[in-house]
Amino acid sequence: MHWNPRPALGGAPCEPRPCRLGSLSCCHSKGGPCVTCFLFVHRRRPDVITTTDWLAPVIWEGTFNRRVLGKHYRNRNLTMGLAVFAISRIADQYLERFLESAKKHFMTGYRVVFYITVDDLDKMPDVDPGPLQTFQVFTLQEEIWWQDFDLLRMRNLGEHIVQHIQGEVDFLFSMATNQIFQSDVGVETLGASVAQLHAWWYFKSTKDFPYERRRRSAAYIPYGKGDFYYDSAFVGGTPQQVLNLIEEYLKGVLQDKQNGLNSSYENHLNKYFFLNKPTKLLSPEYNWDVTFYPPPQVQFVKVAQHPKRRPWP
Repeated sequence: MHWNPRPALGGAPCEPRPCRLGSLSCCHSKGGPCVTCFLFVHRRRPDVITTTDWLAPVIWEGTFNRRVLGKHYRNRNLTMGLAVFAISRIADQYLERFLESAKKHFMTGYRVVFYITVDDLDKMPDVDPGPLQTFQVFTLQEEIWWQDFDLLRMRNLGEHIVQHIQGEVDFLFSMATNQIFQSDVGVETLGASVAQLHAWWYFKSTKDFPYERRRRSAAYIPYGKGDFYYDSAFVGGTPQQVLNLIEEYLKGVLQDKQNGLNSSYENHLNKYFFLNKPTKLLSPEYNWDVTFYPPPQVQFVKVAQHPKRRPWP
């Protein structure tokens, strides 16, 4: 396989207001941008993009200082949320492995609430939460299985955010069940609006991205436009920012339906982040597709995305 690495952009602070703590620059806070100090070490990763054109950091191994981040966040009394939607065969295939790996590697040392949606409580594996961790398990009504999987998943998450999640956690991440943690994923990923770079399309030209090209679709992005191609499997931020994404997606689906169109959730997500730039981007290391051999730029796979069968029985 031929890889075409994209050159790194020049190092720059992730927000216009620099922090006066050596090489630290302000990135985000519990309620929005520009409080938390984030250490960039651009000289260590000249092979990749570490800052976007709108000055958002792109997180790769070697671009942050775990010690500094840990010291900053440890006393901030934060609670993290991790939502996963596992129905039918997806639950059978991966849910236990997902939970076991997340227990071990996701935000260790911080309070974490796992929001787990299954279609049958019998599908919930015999996995107990670890220290500082809580499981909240929800069931899905059988009569709505037939609907579009991503539409069902995101609408369900949006309802839970409104009903209770927004009052329970400071940051929320939504992941796919077939993503298995390989190593620690911690506070370096926190931001008001967090997007995941697609493992395959990051190494391709923007002109080749599979954006929605039908003009009548709400997800339409014109040729020659666009920044990156984002993976819909991993998204995060504050609960309000995640809810904003979901609401725009649902509005886009309704608009497309009225026009006789049907675009994917991933296309709508890419349109959302094209118009509403994420404040932090996660490198392909945080969602590497195991069907591809990692190129030299992917030095440390933190989350491995495994193949999945169609979710319905």
